[in-house]
Amino acid sequence: MYDIEKRLEALSSSLDEAWARLGLDAKIDEVAELTEDVGRAEIWQNPAEARSKNEKLARLRDETDEWIVLRGQVHDIRELFSLGDEGLADELSTQLESLESQFATLQKSLRLTGKYDHGSAILRITSGVGGTEAMDFASMLERMYLRWAEREKVKVSTLERTKGEEAGIKTAVYEFDGRDIYGRLISDNGVHRLVRQSPFNADNLRQTSFALVEILPVIGNDSEVQIDPKDLRIDVFRSGGKGGQSVNTTDSAVRITHLPTGIVVSMQDERSQLQNRERAMTILRGKLEQMRIEQAAESIDALRAGESASWGMQIRNYVLHPYQLVKDTRTNYETHDTEGVLDGEINQFSDAYLDWRPVQS
Repeated sequence: MYDIEKRLEALSSSLDEAWARLGLDAKIDEVAELTEDVGRAEIWQNPAEARSKNEKLARLRDETDEWIVLRGQVHDIRELFSLGDEGLADELSTQLESLESQFATLQKSLRLTGKYDHGSAILRITSGVGGTEAMDFASMLERMYLRWAEREKVKVSTLERTKGEEAGIKTAVYEFDGRDIYGRLISDNGVHRLVRQSPFNADNLRQTSFALVEILPVIGNDSEVQIDPKDLRIDVFRSGGKGGQSVNTTDSAVRITHLPTGIVVSMQDERSQLQNRERAMTILRGKLEQMRIEQAAESIDALRAGESASWGMQIRNYVLHPYQLVKDTRTNYETHDTEGVLDGEINQFSDAYLDWRPVQS
């Protein structure tokens, strides 16, 4: 029983520390307030406000429910232990082992401390230097992330996808909807580099190609990231299909340029101009906020054009020839299981990155 007591004390202490670090008391109070708010009939007179509060309530419940259950279970075991019944030792040890395992899983939340870490993310892949080889590499990365999402049971929505002329893709944009997605994928934000014998080279020579992966927070609320309308140039044009065919006969496609930074976002996959504009603005807000985070700027207005993300030094190398290796250049984490990584087994890179990066605020 002495061993059980020590383990129980350690778990209780760690749980209390995690509870405080995550600010769960304040979040639970906010859940109670929001539950009361959305229960009032008059809130539905403003559908946008009602939807916003419901979304926030669902997010906070996701963040708190499992911790509340775990704390209750730990309390129950403490009650049983206080009975001092030696005959309960085996049962208590088994239950405690289960709770320790649950806590170890939940403890990963302690590394997701950034403002957007617990939210959804927009994944944007762009082929870079390397021609058809780079476009093929971009499609390899696209498959890798879609396989990861499938493994993790993440809801995926296609926002935009442009195929290459011969193979692969030029760009692909997806929304990955779920809890902790941004925090788990932010490790992949940056330039990825592939070295292999190119199947598109007649001499089968070794070739290097690049692709840019952008992980952007989903920010649908104008109030979170305010953009001065005077800083935007909005162009509309007719959506184009493969081979120059028209997708529809109206000017529904939208191109938005943020003049201070030069960021351009185009969207044409939706049927209406309004839908494409809303999608483009969501991506633009995410790109600007990601730039603000990378530059440690206080506001969007303080952003410096041409800095952060884009085509800087690669953050991950994929070597398929003359040897097999995937290596992160920041954490130095590496694996020789290139096939597994390209099949979506990328959590080890995320874990290494979250252990390596400074605590976010």
